[in-house]
Amino acid sequence: MPTSFVIYLRVSTERQGQSGLGLAAQRAAVMDHVAGKGEIAAEYVEIESGKRNERPQLARAMAEAKRIGAVLLIAKLDRLARNVAFIANLLESGIEIAAADMPEANRFLLHVMAAVAEHEAQAISDRTRAALAAAKARGVALGWSMPERREEQRQASRKGAAKNAENACMHAANVLPVIRQIAAGGASLRKIADELNARGIKTARDGLWYAATVRNLLNRQFEAVSSEKAA
Repeated sequence: MPTSFVIYLRVSTERQGQSGLGLAAQRAAVMDHVAGKGEIAAEYVEIESGKRNERPQLARAMAEAKRIGAVLLIAKLDRLARNVAFIANLLESGIEIAAADMPEANRFLLHVMAAVAEHEAQAISDRTRAALAAAKARGVALGWSMPERREEQRQASRKGAAKNAENACMHAANVLPVIRQIAAGGASLRKIADELNARGIKTARDGLWYAATVRNLLNRQFEAVSSEKAA
């Protein structure tokens, strides 16, 4: 009997470019996993940092999977979180969870992998704090307090501004498919903004959506596309 899948996709604007796991890549991974096994009953998209445990779209995906008895399918385990308690709560919810990149994984292995990932993250954090504390105890000047680093600070500031602009572009690229999906039903800018807020999707500055916010994003995208064509 074919299996029903509820798809959960998540992107984090901070890590989108580094990980290469954009929505398109994740969707391709889960589609390959589903092929020949069953059908997709629903898809939920979240734009949120993996450090946050509040996931409105994940909650909706879990509720739908439980309601119809479907498998909650993700592209990779780290799309859920690297917090063992968070993963444990999901596993204990009674919903079957699968990762497209690890089809043979069972609930126990998923729990172990989450624990290992959390341990590695904590170990890195602990080593960094210890190294900084030791350097400070030796009288080493840290950070921007070093006069010779002023030019470096200015360069970092410029790079930070460029990075913010890049993150905004990546955020727009992630949100646009969702906006187009909502707009396909003839929704107004205000309705689109309300739906984005209802889904828990934040703006690039982690704020709420308004009609003007949606319009500005669409205008920037139109200008970007026009510039590319002109070039």
